[in-house]
Amino acid sequence: MTLSSMTGFARVEGSHGDIGWVYEARSVNGRSLDIKVRTPAGYDAVERAAKDLGKARFQRGQVSLTLSVRTAEAKSDFTINHRLLDYYLEVGQTLMAQGQATMPSLDGLLSLRGVIEAAGNEDTPDGFAVIEAPLLADLGAVLEQLKEARLHEGRALHDILSQHLATITDGVDRAEALTVQQADTIRERFARRVNELLPDSDLQERILQEAAVMAVKADVREELDRLRAHIAAAHELLNDAASQGRKLDFLSQEFMREANTLCSKSAFNDLTKIGLDLKAVIDQFREQVQNVE
Repeated sequence: MTLSSMTGFARVEGSHGDIGWVYEARSVNGRSLDIKVRTPAGYDAVERAAKDLGKARFQRGQVSLTLSVRTAEAKSDFTINHRLLDYYLEVGQTLMAQGQATMPSLDGLLSLRGVIEAAGNEDTPDGFAVIEAPLLADLGAVLEQLKEARLHEGRALHDILSQHLATITDGVDRAEALTVQQADTIRERFARRVNELLPDSDLQERILQEAAVMAVKADVREELDRLRAHIAAAHELLNDAASQGRKLDFLSQEFMREANTLCSKSAFNDLTKIGLDLKAVIDQFREQVQNVE
């Protein structure tokens, strides 16, 4: 069983010397694979590697990866980038003179990107080179952990979807047991109606012919046979090694099409109730299928 969900979470912490980092990866449903990566400045190589490694592991889903980096020096020592601060002030003066901005506050200026820098900041190409190997190793680890989380969720989905298929199979069995009653009900209803309209007419043979035509048109065995074929196909997909989500979604639409036809052909309440029950469980089946990769 290889079913994989598109939902999962993973977290990996690592360190090298005075530098520590945390990876967090999340994934949710998506029609295709979309990998978004957030890293500190100077860690562009992590973003490129994450997308390559993610494509090798996942086929569908929206994957969000965040890298946070901390250094021991950043806790107690920092510097102000005066050149960048002067540039911001110069631009601000021009905008204020034009009436497009107001006087900035101190905390606002200091919060601008790049104004405050950690002393001994490792967010540089040289600093990244020092920790590149363990950092990328943990990148692979967090993506593997996310893959395992999706597989774990997939195992639970497999059980849920299998139970839904068992319920659909039971509904098809119950409907099939009523197929003879469906034909008898149509013939009796047609004959009774004709006798009410033409009580003195000798049309028994014609009545039986018309009733037989109507019974054939209302025969639901073809829909039940297709439902059984769809059930078998769904079981195969649940154990397929390839990505199954799109195929299962299409199959759930076919399930619903046959259940709708069953309800429209039904000639009595018991069969209609089975059809409605089938539609309810098929809707639940399709809702869960949206989580399958």
